[in-house]
Amino acid sequence: MPSFDIVSKVNEQEVDNAFQQAKKEIDQRYDFKGTETSLEKVSAPEKGLKIRSTTEQRLEAARTVLVEKMAKRGVPLRGLKYGAIEQSGKHVSQVLSFVQGIETEKAKAIVKAIKDSKLKIQGSIQGDAVRVSGKSRDDLQSAIQLVRGKQDELKLDLMFENFRD
Repeated sequence: MPSFDIVSKVNEQEVDNAFQQAKKEIDQRYDFKGTETSLEKVSAPEKGLKIRSTTEQRLEAARTVLVEKMAKRGVPLRGLKYGAIEQSGKHVSQVLSFVQGIETEKAKAIVKAIKDSKLKIQGSIQGDAVRVSGKSRDDLQSAIQLVRGKQDELKLDLMFENFRD
């Protein structure tokens, strides 16, 4: 019985490439000279990227540079979570993290949409992914189109992998 998995994850290599490009641009740009603006990787409470600067305006400018580089590299921006802007001494910082996996409520919404579509397929929640199986490949491709149409509504970037015939 053919099946595939619906997942939401970020290509970490592309995130790293975008991070390196943004860091290089921030180090070289004239408007960031002497502002102590920096990018660093964070892995402690939640894996992500940390932006530090002396003012909120420069922090926002650095964040814009980082987000532009990620968009150019094809990193899905719907899965980007902006942390709170924290003031500590003379620096402000913000952590950007990535949503990995599909939350249970959103997975249930995907399964419900698949069941409501009247296609001869089943959806089941498998941890942080949704497995869709059915008898024909055409029904599975219809399910992919259906779920792609729901991405904006769910505020998720979904990927389809592990297709088995």
